Amino acid sequence: MLTNNDILKKIRVALELKTEDMIHILSLVDFKISKGALGDLFRHEDHPNYVEAGDQVLRNFLNGLVIYKRGKPEDREEKSK
Repeated sequence: MLTNNDILKKIRVALELKTEDMIHILSLVDFKISKGALGDLFRHEDHPNYVEAGDQVLRNFLNGLVIYKRGKPEDREEKSK
């Protein structure tokens, strides 16, 4: 079974995102995370500093990714007019 951490890792690799990109994506939905805290999510499960990504982190990342790729909803409405 995939964990939230695994899903974040797979998205990061598939979209070739850097740590700064992921922090920016999370900031688009007003979710603040430090570079170190984000790095802890990508550590091996056996590492002492490993942190399990909660549903809130994954949800906010996915919502931020939609904005990152498509733009904000109000920006899309203006473009379609």
